[in-house]
Amino acid sequence: MLSGMQKPKRPRDPNQLGKLIVDLSVGDADDSKNMPDDSGKDPAAMALGKKGGKARAKALSAKKRAEIARKAAKARWKSK
Repeated sequence: MLSGMQKPKRPRDPNQLGKLIVDLSVGDADDSKNMPDDSGKDPAAMALGKKGGKARAKALSAKKRAEIARKAAKARWKSK
């Protein structure tokens, strides 16, 4: 499983992949354009997304966190 930076997306079609490899080796193509970009995304939303569970836990009260934990434990141990 990849963590941190991920590999660039490559074409699935073998012919397109071959052309991309040749273009990269000759210098006609730039590999950075194959990397996924963040264009069109709100920077504030992206910053909030990186905080994840820590930001959510900080925003919740202790009572609400305990309630969520209790519900999760019941779901985990529920017999099928």
